[in-house]
Amino acid sequence: MTTDSAFNSVPDAKAVVDRAYEASVVLAKTKGDDRARALEAMADALREASDDILEANTLDLEASREMAVPELILEWLKLTPERIGSTIAILEKLAQLPDPLRQVMNATYQVGRSQSYSQLMPLGTIALVYEAFPDFGAIAAGLCVKTGNTLILRGGTEASHSNAAIAQALQRGIEQSNLPLGTIELFPPDVGVSTRDLIRQDKYINLVIPYGRPSLVQQVVRQATAPVLKSAMGNCYLYWSPTGSMDLARATIVDSHASEPDPVNAIEKVLVNAKAKPSSLSLLWNSLKEKGFTLKGDRELADQFPELEAVEDDAEWNRAYLTKTVAFKTVEDLDAAIAWIDQHSSGHADCIVTESYQESCQFAVGIHSASIYINTSPRFHRAPPQGDAVFLGMSNQKGHRRGSIGLETLTTTKHVIQGWGEF
Repeated sequence: MTTDSAFNSVPDAKAVVDRAYEASVVLAKTKGDDRARALEAMADALREASDDILEANTLDLEASREMAVPELILEWLKLTPERIGSTIAILEKLAQLPDPLRQVMNATYQVGRSQSYSQLMPLGTIALVYEAFPDFGAIAAGLCVKTGNTLILRGGTEASHSNAAIAQALQRGIEQSNLPLGTIELFPPDVGVSTRDLIRQDKYINLVIPYGRPSLVQQVVRQATAPVLKSAMGNCYLYWSPTGSMDLARATIVDSHASEPDPVNAIEKVLVNAKAKPSSLSLLWNSLKEKGFTLKGDRELADQFPELEAVEDDAEWNRAYLTKTVAFKTVEDLDAAIAWIDQHSSGHADCIVTESYQESCQFAVGIHSASIYINTSPRFHRAPPQGDAVFLGMSNQKGHRRGSIGLETLTTTKHVIQGWGEF
């Protein structure tokens, strides 16, 4: 049975995608004020449903523990009043932001004697495939409504009750604000159609965003026929230059792991110069252990410093731990560090600690990652304390949708050429 026929054989599944697609046509024409009011209604609905959401989350946590779900997923799954409150605040913040759609921008080129301009427009229908993180679906819904896109949520079985409770609350807010039915749809994991079938509906779905462990992201990338926006998490690198402050290196590592609940930009690998003083390394490692970090090292460092666990194999330098684990490796110089990072990091956020302006410039030019951090923490904020931005996550793919996933990421450009009958 082909993917399309497998999908169409489940009436409820086909209805979900049909409603979302039809709603996207209507939603794209709505006014910014109407979408802002919908976001406020969604925030209010989440606030009113907070007790029900927490009760549903308790059921998910109990079931997951019985099924021996990894502790990492349990941590991502667990909701608190504070996490729900942060999600509500993000929706309210989005409601206050200017409408990102249909703003007139200069065109990159002109056509003959005509006048040209560009506008940001919605993508259409977006599918979010995610594991745990039930509040993540609500944040994605907020970003999609703000940008005039419809959203299909496909969460994992471990969060089925939580996702349902959140989706129902969001849908009540949508209904109260008179946006089209289908603006937010939930695709339960037990609906009878696989994720693979959903992400191959490229006729109706304009973008798929996978979010979770790297294995989930890679699976979606391999199977989807609809366009995919790769998200990345963990396995960020730091190069600690001999000129850099040890205190700053330590503070940068610690702060990068402070993003909750998901360590999006956590520094998990540190390259140290072969000239680094053993006393400085020991001081750094002792201070990190006091903060609860597990420390690993390459064979050379592990043999020299018994407090380090040996990295098991070369593939480990490519993998995200997604825990408070940091592995250290020696390199000869900055050139070697840049070459290693470009080959092994996740490619979305890499750092350097240095007091050399020349080194910082060389690092910024040589590293191919989406974001470069010089003498500062890459810690990720969904709603940064400064500014008006709201971010869903980080993308490590090359192309125009790279780096922080925000409002503009979920839009596309329309080029309008106005003529007067002259050629």
